[in-house]
Amino acid sequence: MHEQPDVPTPPPLLRPDGSPVRVLVVDDEPDLTEVLGAALRSEGWQVRSADDGASALARAAEFVPDAVVLDWMLPDLDGLAVLRGLRERNPGVCVLFLTARDAVEDRVAGLTAGGDDYVTKPFSLEEVLARLRGLLRRAGMTRWGSSSRLVVGDLVMDEEAREVTRGGQAVELSRTEFELLRFLMRNPRRVMSKEVILDRVWSYDFGGRAHVVELYISYLRKKIDAGRPPLIHTVRGVGYVLKPEPS
Repeated sequence: MHEQPDVPTPPPLLRPDGSPVRVLVVDDEPDLTEVLGAALRSEGWQVRSADDGASALARAAEFVPDAVVLDWMLPDLDGLAVLRGLRERNPGVCVLFLTARDAVEDRVAGLTAGGDDYVTKPFSLEEVLARLRGLLRRAGMTRWGSSSRLVVGDLVMDEEAREVTRGGQAVELSRTEFELLRFLMRNPRRVMSKEVILDRVWSYDFGGRAHVVELYISYLRKKIDAGRPPLIHTVRGVGYVLKPEPS
């Protein structure tokens, strides 16, 4: 039996003119903006940041972002005031709110006022990236190849439908399992350390330990690899890699 070729990581999401997507990150936590900025730049996107509402509006006027990651609570203006200012200048800009875990009223108010989506703190970087990709595609951005499918061997993930199959059979995953598998499938044949996986899949301030990664890798193996040639491999002392075994 011949090995099925794996598809490389999908090319980056681009603006209609082929230039990089522009994202403005607005939050008064320097560590958060730094981590988010690094993750967004890894997508090939241009990133700017601001630490308060006034700076965000000024930076948006200069930078003209396609999307804004906007903290609900800022030192000077609240998220709704910044949202209104952004939309006055650029009605089509995508806005992803960052909200406190329990602030349900903030989420409702933000979406009612015109925010496009929200994630709660603490969050995983992969979730933020996935939400932004979805918002940008719906807003008219185009991924060269225009496919939301990731394929490694006979493992297929539809990112938008959130469906996974192996050998044509559906695989049911929890939200965390899905995000972990998505990260591995977006980086096929690349060895990922436990530290990198924690940083990208779990919350930015998670503070967890490597055993959490080991636990969820074991969950995935039971659902993805059980009774089949393994796709998830351990590189002892380094981390994990997703790739088909050579036939």
